[in-house]
Amino acid sequence: MGPGRAGRDDASMDMRVAPSNTALRRIHHVVVATRRGQRYFEPFASACVAARAFTDPRALGDARLLAWVLMPDHAHWLLQPGERETLAQVVSRMRARSGQAVNRLRGEKRPVWASSWDDRVLHDGEDPRAMARFIVANPLRAGLVRALADYPFWDAEWL
Repeated sequence: MGPGRAGRDDASMDMRVAPSNTALRRIHHVVVATRRGQRYFEPFASACVAARAFTDPRALGDARLLAWVLMPDHAHWLLQPGERETLAQVVSRMRARSGQAVNRLRGEKRPVWASSWDDRVLHDGEDPRAMARFIVANPLRAGLVRALADYPFWDAEWL
């Protein structure tokens, strides 16, 4: 991934996105890791509540979640920010809501996600469907399943 958001404080990114600024609304491949590489999403119930929380329209605002996969210790999101919020605001809310849901389930109050995250903007001419296929194939490459149909924690607009 590119330089991403490592070391940035998500709360400091509270500017509004001008409707005419299409560069800020480009599609991003976002990777968020769990704190200290903990496998928080290995238990089925934890993965369910996390996925439900970060795909909830209230978490997304006016952003589009084009594809995603939730792995035991990280998530990949193919996101397109909308006109009202920055990518950092959307990612912050998705992480907060999913972390809170996992903590409620586990009866804990500790950070689920690492403090930083990475993103890479898709360039003009780069096919978002190809990136979506790459993202959702993560469980196959990691050897978690033999067929993507056997892995429940992914989705994509085009697949």
